[in-house]
Amino acid sequence: MIQRIILILTLFGVTATAQWLNYPAPGIPRLPNGEPNLSAPAPRSPDGKPDLSGLWTNDADPLLPRPPVELKPEDIVLTPQGKALQRPREHYFPGARCLPNILYLTVAPFKIFVSRDTVVMLYEHDTTFRQIFIDGRQLPQDPNPTWMGYSVGKWEDDTLVVDTSGFKDDDLILPGPHSDALHIIERYRRRDFGHLEIQLTIDDPKIYAKPWTMKVNSHLIPDTELLEYICNENEKDLKHMVGTENRK
Repeated sequence: MIQRIILILTLFGVTATAQWLNYPAPGIPRLPNGEPNLSAPAPRSPDGKPDLSGLWTNDADPLLPRPPVELKPEDIVLTPQGKALQRPREHYFPGARCLPNILYLTVAPFKIFVSRDTVVMLYEHDTTFRQIFIDGRQLPQDPNPTWMGYSVGKWEDDTLVVDTSGFKDDDLILPGPHSDALHIIERYRRRDFGHLEIQLTIDDPKIYAKPWTMKVNSHLIPDTELLEYICNENEKDLKHMVGTENRK
């Protein structure tokens, strides 16, 4: 299973370059030569919290054969129910059907906007979005399941902690099985102006014997903008995927 997860994450990491190249953005600290100073201190909002706003992408080089996330294979332990769900999907690549996938937030370029009570994330891959409410509300008790789930967040010192649940359970959102009990806990920390650390903890007691964690390192993409990316406009991969004959 872990080899398949690494392969899928590596494939997701191959993304296009953003558009509006070399358009100088205001508010970016500069070196004497005019280049962005990505090691400058992280900006802060009026309330003193780190401002996560910006256009980000994964640190992994898509031309190198290494996964864009850090994880420990020994931490991913399936329950009997998880193993039963894993076998029929062993060769299924979740991106082949051009459906939303929560891993977009870790490997494809994404843009963060922060307001007083909401964090909005725009994802280049399939031009989708998320809303993270930081106004004190609780997660819905009986949500209508969605691809990206429902997200609430809070600050713990300089780290934004996000709890997401309410996912659809009839398809792959992770590169492995999940159930309706899935919770994903994300921790965002902007350590300086140009670097964002993300930690994702996968908690699904029906499928995994214990929670497991992925770590992601991202960097700011200055002086450019997102590129529209639509997968299902000309999708031709699914019919060539092994192990998908019985999927509708």
